[in-house]
Amino acid sequence: MNKKILILSVFVVASCGLAYELIAGAMSSYLLGDSILQFSTIIGCYLFAMGVGAHFSKYVHDDDVLSRFVDIELAVGLIGGLSAAILFMTFSWMAAPFRTLLYVMVFLIGALVGMEVPLVMRALNSRQTEFSELVSRVLTFDYLGALAVSLLFPLVLSPYLGLVRTGFLFGMLNVGVGLWTIWVFRTELKNLTGRFLRACAVMLLLIAGFALSDRMVAWGEHGLFGDEIVYSTTTPYQRLVITRWKDDTRLYINGNLQFSSRDEYRYHEALVHPVLEALPWARRVLVLGGGDGLALREILRYPQIEHVTVVDLDPAMTAAFTTRPELAKLNHGSFSDKRVTVVNADAAVWLRNNGDMYDAAIVDFPDPSSFALGKLYSVPFYDLVKKHLAAKGLMVVQSTSPFFAPHAYWTINATLREVGMRTWPYHAYVPSFGEWGFILASPQLDYVPPTTYRLPMRYLNADTTREMFIFPPDMQPLPMAPNRLNTQSLVHEFEQDWRQVIR
Repeated sequence: MNKKILILSVFVVASCGLAYELIAGAMSSYLLGDSILQFSTIIGCYLFAMGVGAHFSKYVHDDDVLSRFVDIELAVGLIGGLSAAILFMTFSWMAAPFRTLLYVMVFLIGALVGMEVPLVMRALNSRQTEFSELVSRVLTFDYLGALAVSLLFPLVLSPYLGLVRTGFLFGMLNVGVGLWTIWVFRTELKNLTGRFLRACAVMLLLIAGFALSDRMVAWGEHGLFGDEIVYSTTTPYQRLVITRWKDDTRLYINGNLQFSSRDEYRYHEALVHPVLEALPWARRVLVLGGGDGLALREILRYPQIEHVTVVDLDPAMTAAFTTRPELAKLNHGSFSDKRVTVVNADAAVWLRNNGDMYDAAIVDFPDPSSFALGKLYSVPFYDLVKKHLAAKGLMVVQSTSPFFAPHAYWTINATLREVGMRTWPYHAYVPSFGEWGFILASPQLDYVPPTTYRLPMRYLNADTTREMFIFPPDMQPLPMAPNRLNTQSLVHEFEQDWRQVIR
């Protein structure tokens, strides 16, 4: 029976160990961007630390194996369980030491986890388990635990519990293994009462953290965003936070500002109207991204528009801007318009599986700050959009800042030209973001910027439109290579550009 308990503990500790690694990778990707770099360096640091821990496990005396195993479970449970909360609070309130603290915690957890399996194997060996059976059973349950968490983490734990609460949950599982080991091997352990009391104290701390995790996240996000948080949710795809200060409502995705209600009209007028004013015959419009409905609001102002298809990945995004009154007010209830069809799907997959044609396409994705987003700015993706666009139709792409991220901006322009599109880059000043860039593209149309608008505008007129298509000396075009899917050069250019700007 004791052997089975030890084998079962391997399943649990393997699950917990991988969970802490995934939490650290996901947290750093959300907060720092560049998911491949974050996951790669964290996995490397974690595996190296496990090797260090496995090496130091040999210094544990044979008669002290179970006692040290319990101590390690309590330490892993405490550090790993608190890791997500500590990292998030650190980034929210004093971002400077975040990266250092991240790798210190990953190393500590990895080193402790690296000691667990060797100690269990030694405990089993001391109970006269044959070597072949020992290795096969331990490794089998170790890999099964890793499989279980690798499936549960993206499908259940991260979207429904969130990273902070998930950390506390797995911390409790580690401490639970420690408590169970104390009970089963109580006749063999030293200082039984002291270890039991420590385990209970750590368990109570983790339970309290689990119960209060929502408050901790809210407190941390208040430090990160400053304003009152009126809505927040973690979805399988992203973290959405909406804040309000006086008359200013703001949307953040994974900590990055998407719009401010005080000046979003500048952005969305510049995004939509240079396209639709030039296409008075347009009847069908495709919106890729734009789950806040603000671009949709501008499109629906044109009475000749008969149908708009909005393809946005996250149903939580479109649902919030459909059902929450303060958010639906911003987009004038655009998602409830009978001319609108909302599709919650990956835009690239939807384009491959759908044959509909459109007169105009509004491509309004978040900036290419990760490889998941970078694919939506690639040669294959723009080729897909082109196949759904009328020969003399127009598409416009939100293209980050030509002033702050010029290499990224002109890479997007080169990518559109690579698929045979004519392009017309332009820019507009949005106070919340600074100088911001867009690129118009068409398969065959000879585009001329509008000199008048049929609809009343708050920002656009003949003068502002003319200035949008003129680039001053400090924003001149750069010779860039197109963004191809296998290299994703755009993400590297974007990260490098903004690294020069953000302090």
